[in-house]
Amino acid sequence: MEFLKMFTAYFCNYQFVFLTLLGAVLGLFVGSIPGLSVTMATALLVSITYSWTTEHAMATVMGLYVVGVFSGALSAILINIPGAPSSVVTTFDGYPLAKKGESYKALKYATVYSFVGSVFGLVVLWLLGRPVSRIALQFQPMDYFLLTLFGLAAVGSLTSKTFSKGLLSAMMGLIISMVGLDSVMGTPRLTMGIRNLQSGVSIVPALVGLFGFSEVLINLAQGDLGAQVSEIKHSVIKIKDMLKHLGKALWYGIIGTFVGALPGAGGPVASFLAYSSAKRIEKHPSVPLGEGAVEGIVASETSNNACIGGALIPMLTLAVPGDAVTAIILSVFYVHGLQPGPMFIAIQPNMFAAILAGGFLGCLFLLLLGLFIAPHLSKIILVPKKILLPIVTVLCVIGAFACNNTMFDVLLMFLFGMLGFFMRRHGYPVAPMTLAIVLGGMMDSNFRRAISLAASEDNKLLALFGRPITIVLLVLTVATLIMSIPAVAKKLLKQKK
Repeated sequence: MEFLKMFTAYFCNYQFVFLTLLGAVLGLFVGSIPGLSVTMATALLVSITYSWTTEHAMATVMGLYVVGVFSGALSAILINIPGAPSSVVTTFDGYPLAKKGESYKALKYATVYSFVGSVFGLVVLWLLGRPVSRIALQFQPMDYFLLTLFGLAAVGSLTSKTFSKGLLSAMMGLIISMVGLDSVMGTPRLTMGIRNLQSGVSIVPALVGLFGFSEVLINLAQGDLGAQVSEIKHSVIKIKDMLKHLGKALWYGIIGTFVGALPGAGGPVASFLAYSSAKRIEKHPSVPLGEGAVEGIVASETSNNACIGGALIPMLTLAVPGDAVTAIILSVFYVHGLQPGPMFIAIQPNMFAAILAGGFLGCLFLLLLGLFIAPHLSKIILVPKKILLPIVTVLCVIGAFACNNTMFDVLLMFLFGMLGFFMRRHGYPVAPMTLAIVLGGMMDSNFRRAISLAASEDNKLLALFGRPITIVLLVLTVATLIMSIPAVAKKLLKQKK
């Protein structure tokens, strides 16, 4: 009862509410501009808010965090450039909807289900923070490796009509992710003597190139630059139609929250796993997933926003950040003299209430900004291609340069753009490559760590695969790979009929 009083008091604190709104507005614009990440904005906020009270600092950070994760969907839907790696899946159905003139509809679904996912994750943080963190703590290096491998296997089979092309795309992405200094030996690997590659291939130039600049090249190859992309259809979306996906969205929220609670996994893994799940449970989607189905947007946006609450769970209860943003929030705690850990919620209920209040207020502002501000951005679709494509190209260059402030990243963006153009023209999906680039480093380090830990055991196979979590993930991964083989997939399809 005392906690509820503290929680509701923040909603009546006008300064707290205003600072949350300020963070939310910053998150809307920063997250929607490719290359300007929520992580970068949160890091800048730390330097500004260190002299503020802890409650006010957390209000601003939580507003930026919640809305910033959602706003990556805006550029993903409108110009096919994910504002963040977790928004990659939103491009699968969001951009096809925009090309049909239904960007307003896509943005509305993205807004509502980002709100649902964010609220779900925060509720789980409130009610089940400690139990979820204890489960997440049971994950070992081999479990992380199998989880990422399962995600790759699922997305490779779901985003390509040809199994071999999806597999090849993922393998290319893994090779690219290995470029840079070896995480164990510290020696250059696959850098070809290029000094700028020693730090690895930056994710942002790769994303912007594969999705944004490749789209520019495809449009140039098709010609007809005088035409508009499409007309916007301001169709009325009934609340009943909007909410009919709510039951399945709760399942995607569970996926997002749990994956978010696994340190290092985060939004990209959650959204791909949720999309994989949607492919299986959506028996009668509005259109096939990948061709402009709102069900795909629901899965992606619910899961990656549910990661917010999930990522805060290990940070608050174990002092282990769940993603890059919570790592920075952890530094806010230390700057203000707070010590997160198993006793944090019991000892500092006022700060826990401030984080939750900032999060829920951020969700409210997400809904308002998404419903009333984001639709005005959809007018970008009405711009003729001969004007829009140069603008998109400039945004691609700015986004790539803003990552590390080097022209080398701009060159990488152009190279990935040409690679993406070639792949899309020849039927190779770019999604498996994108996920492999994002998660390859995590797969590499966890696999080698697992092998090192098992090397000292008598029964090495049992040490690697003898735990219940590992067995379940191994079975899921193997089953996904087997069911993706064309001959097996055909037999399963026949049995269903």
